[in-house]
Amino acid sequence: MKRTILLFILLFLSIPGIVRAQTAVTKARVDYDAFENLVKEVKEHREKRLVPLDEFLKLSSDSGVLVLDTRSDEMYNRKHIKGAVHLNFSDFTQANLARLIPSFKTKVLIYCNNNFEGDQRNFATKTVVPAAALKKVKPITLALNIPTYINLYGYGYRNVFELSELVHIDDPRLQLEGTGVGGPGPSPAGVTLMSKR
Repeated sequence: MKRTILLFILLFLSIPGIVRAQTAVTKARVDYDAFENLVKEVKEHREKRLVPLDEFLKLSSDSGVLVLDTRSDEMYNRKHIKGAVHLNFSDFTQANLARLIPSFKTKVLIYCNNNFEGDQRNFATKTVVPAAALKKVKPITLALNIPTYINLYGYGYRNVFELSELVHIDDPRLQLEGTGVGGPGPSPAGVTLMSKR
């Protein structure tokens, strides 16, 4: 009887451990350290591949070059660089990229909202002004170019060039297309459109 009670107590005490072992959580496929190492590797590579608009346009006219817009479907459809193809950044997978860019040797040109001014509706600037801005803390730009470049590099695409210049949408060198071409359209509430004119 004492032995049965002792076995029962031991079994009772071991149940939480058994339950914990059965409900162990599988860790997500997220590796911050590996990503941080990739970012360090990409930084040096990217610095040599930042190009101003004139060079960007010259490169885009070469045969086999792909201009890639990774903004949302809505933003791409409303206004994008003429001839750019679209793949939403959130849809980046090895398979989706391979369908769009089958060769790692393909020259890929990228840009994002933060390359344009004069149209906050279609090219809304991605900048965070910290609450400490009154203490002259520099605003943080959260440009889509950087994660796009990092991910393309990580997926094996090393022939990537990034537009480095801030361009006004009325710049005569720039050709845009989409449903919003012909004017910036109404600005979102609380946003004032800036113009050089």
